[in-house]
Amino acid sequence: MEWLNHTKASIEYFSLSNSSVENGQLTDPAHWAVADVVNYFKATGFEEQANAFQDQEIDGKSLLLMTRNDVLTGLSIKLGPALKIYEYHVKPLQTQHLKSTVS
Repeated sequence: MEWLNHTKASIEYFSLSNSSVENGQLTDPAHWAVADVVNYFKATGFEEQANAFQDQEIDGKSLLLMTRNDVLTGLSIKLGPALKIYEYHVKPLQTQHLKSTVS
Protein backbone atom coordinates (compact mmCIF):
# COMPACT_ATOMS: atom_id res chain seq x y z
CA MET A 1 0.00 0.00 0.00
CA GLU A 2 3.03 2.27 0.24
CA TRP A 3 2.87 2.89 -3.52
CA LEU A 4 -0.76 3.95 -3.19
CA ASN A 5 0.01 6.57 -0.54
CA HIS A 6 3.00 7.80 -2.52
CA THR A 7 0.99 7.94 -5.72
CA LYS A 8 -1.96 9.74 -4.09
CA ALA A 9 0.36 12.31 -2.54
CA SER A 10 1.93 12.92 -5.92
CA ILE A 11 -1.38 13.36 -7.74
CA GLU A 12 -1.95 16.80 -6.20
CA TYR A 13 1.39 18.07 -7.49
CA PHE A 14 0.92 16.27 -10.79
CA SER A 15 -2.52 17.82 -11.28
CA LEU A 16 -1.19 21.35 -11.01
CA SER A 17 0.75 21.04 -14.22
CA ASN A 18 -0.79 18.19 -16.13
CA SER A 19 -3.94 17.62 -18.10
CA SER A 20 -3.89 13.89 -17.29
CA VAL A 21 -5.67 14.47 -14.00
CA GLU A 22 -9.37 15.21 -13.87
CA ASN A 23 -11.26 15.83 -10.60
CA GLY A 24 -8.26 14.62 -8.58
CA GLN A 25 -8.14 11.30 -10.45
CA LEU A 26 -5.61 10.20 -13.03
CA THR A 27 -7.14 9.86 -16.46
CA ASP A 28 -6.65 6.59 -18.30
CA PRO A 29 -2.92 6.30 -19.02
CA ALA A 30 -3.78 4.97 -22.48
CA HIS A 31 -4.51 8.58 -23.42
CA TRP A 32 -1.24 10.04 -22.10
CA ALA A 33 1.26 11.65 -24.43
CA VAL A 34 5.01 11.20 -23.87
CA ALA A 35 5.07 14.47 -21.91
CA ASP A 36 2.33 13.18 -19.60
CA VAL A 37 4.32 10.03 -18.83
CA VAL A 38 7.44 12.08 -18.17
CA ASN A 39 5.54 14.51 -15.93
CA TYR A 40 3.95 11.62 -14.02
CA PHE A 41 7.33 10.11 -13.16
CA LYS A 42 8.80 13.49 -12.29
CA ALA A 43 5.86 14.14 -9.96
CA THR A 44 6.24 10.76 -8.28
CA GLY A 45 9.86 11.42 -7.37
CA PHE A 46 11.69 9.91 -10.33
CA GLU A 47 12.86 13.14 -11.95
CA GLU A 48 16.16 11.73 -13.21
CA GLN A 49 14.61 8.50 -14.50
CA ALA A 50 11.76 10.34 -16.24
CA ASN A 51 14.22 11.35 -18.94
CA ALA A 52 14.55 7.70 -19.98
CA PHE A 53 10.84 7.64 -20.84
CA GLN A 54 11.35 10.82 -22.88
CA ASP A 55 14.41 9.40 -24.66
CA GLN A 56 12.55 6.21 -25.58
CA GLU A 57 9.36 8.15 -26.50
CA ILE A 58 7.17 6.11 -24.14
CA ASP A 59 3.60 7.35 -24.27
CA GLY A 60 0.71 6.01 -22.21
CA LYS A 61 -0.13 3.17 -24.58
CA SER A 62 3.49 2.05 -24.63
CA LEU A 63 3.70 2.35 -20.85
CA LEU A 64 0.72 0.05 -20.44
CA LEU A 65 2.41 -2.57 -22.63
CA MET A 66 5.73 -2.54 -20.77
CA THR A 67 6.87 -5.68 -19.02
CA ARG A 68 9.05 -5.83 -15.94
CA ASN A 69 11.99 -6.74 -18.18
CA ASP A 70 11.34 -3.72 -20.42
CA VAL A 71 11.61 -1.37 -17.45
CA LEU A 72 14.61 -3.14 -15.91
CA THR A 73 16.69 -3.46 -19.07
CA GLY A 74 15.20 -1.37 -21.86
CA LEU A 75 15.33 2.07 -20.28
CA SER A 76 18.94 2.13 -19.00
CA ILE A 77 17.77 2.99 -15.48
CA LYS A 78 19.63 1.79 -12.38
CA LEU A 79 18.17 -1.41 -10.94
CA GLY A 80 16.79 0.02 -7.67
CA PRO A 81 14.77 2.85 -9.20
CA ALA A 82 13.70 0.61 -12.11
CA LEU A 83 12.26 -1.97 -9.70
CA LYS A 84 10.36 0.73 -7.81
CA ILE A 85 9.07 2.31 -11.01
CA TYR A 86 7.74 -1.01 -12.24
CA GLU A 87 6.30 -2.36 -8.97
CA TYR A 88 4.87 0.88 -7.56
CA HIS A 89 3.83 2.68 -10.73
CA VAL A 90 3.80 0.78 -14.03
CA LYS A 91 2.20 -2.39 -12.69
CA PRO A 92 -0.50 -0.53 -10.68
CA LEU A 93 -1.28 1.73 -13.66
CA GLN A 94 -1.67 -1.38 -15.84
CA THR A 95 -3.97 -2.97 -13.26
CA GLN A 96 -6.02 0.23 -12.95
CA HIS A 97 -6.35 0.42 -16.73
CA LEU A 98 -7.47 -3.19 -17.01
CA LYS A 99 -10.08 -2.72 -14.28
CA SER A 100 -11.44 0.41 -15.94
CA THR A 101 -11.73 -1.25 -19.35
CA VAL A 102 -13.47 -4.33 -17.96
CA SER A 103 -16.10 -2.35 -16.00
